Amino acid sequence: MVGAIRFKVCGLTSLVDADFADHCGADYLGFILHPGSPRKITLDQFKSMLPRLADRKKVAVSVEPAPAALAAMVDAGFDRFQIHFREDLPVSRIEEWSRAVGADRLWLAPRLSSGKVLPAPILPLADTFLLDTFQPEGFGGSGRPGDWKSFASLQESHPAKTWVLAGGLGPENIGSALAESGARFVDVNSGVEAAPGVKDHAKLEAFVLAIRRAAEAKD
Repeated sequence: MVGAIRFKVCGLTSLVDADFADHCGADYLGFILHPGSPRKITLDQFKSMLPRLADRKKVAVSVEPAPAALAAMVDAGFDRFQIHFREDLPVSRIEEWSRAVGADRLWLAPRLSSGKVLPAPILPLADTFLLDTFQPEGFGGSGRPGDWKSFASLQESHPAKTWVLAGGLGPENIGSALAESGARFVDVNSGVEAAPGVKDHAKLEAFVLAIRRAAEAKD
């Protein structure tokens, strides 16, 4: 945490980068298991890293996992489960995920186009919601900033939930993103990379410094 802002470093693929994220104060370490991502790792790779990872919460990032796949993530030792999904996915699927891991450990990441309202039936199924930049052809990872005003509106409308801002965040725009969205929890990935899955440590340090400056300016 930096000031009152929590942050997750996502798309980690190596112990070196995970250790540096811990050094920078990341609250959560994110590992992408979706086969279509250029930052993907396998469960076996995660298990091999786990004994040497810092004592931070580990987040499994997936897309509409089947029950067996989600159960394997639980068994692998993840603490939180960030699931991306289509906005028209049957609620019964999301209910399965919530029962499998518990609402307190489930992070729902619906693919919402601009202006779309979060479906009311899914609100009780998770305590945390992550909003990434909408892209019709995929699930996050675009590197483009999202709709910060819509995020602010959702966070204000549902203050009992934890809201995570994601999408195109980096050292150059995190101050503006925090000011416009009111986010208290952010997710950073490609904005602090040298290449997909390889973090640029100088950029990550600059990102954290920018958060600190934004927090100090607000105070």
